[in-house]
Amino acid sequence: MAIKKDKNAQADKSENMHNKKLGLKGEKKARRYLRFHGWKILEKNFKNPFGEVDIIAKKKDVIAFIEVKTRLTDIFGTPAEAVTYQRQQRYIMGAKYYFAGKRPQCTVRFDIIEIFRGQLNHIENAFRDKSRYAN
Repeated sequence: MAIKKDKNAQADKSENMHNKKLGLKGEKKARRYLRFHGWKILEKNFKNPFGEVDIIAKKKDVIAFIEVKTRLTDIFGTPAEAVTYQRQQRYIMGAKYYFAGKRPQCTVRFDIIEIFRGQLNHIENAFRDKSRYAN
């Protein structure tokens, strides 16, 4: 029985490595896309107490906190559907942390870039901060 568990653990580890590489490749493609469209990348993989924001980018008077989701199949739904309410809340709290002690002098937006079978789709204003503390 121990051998079967070891094989399952190795398969899980291999799948996790594949998913991580796929995600990193998607994030790189998203950054290239954003720069091509006039965005300045302010942060990538911004770690904060609530998690990690894939990309923080600025264009004119907009700062976007961008979740990048890359998928090869839609077995579990579209990439954007994987951005759950809990993940949205982590992004919102991450944005508040990013601006802690400052009042943003710009429009703050939450976008999703989904990459599905190699095709990139930028969803602007994918979700909003609906709390009473929203700017």
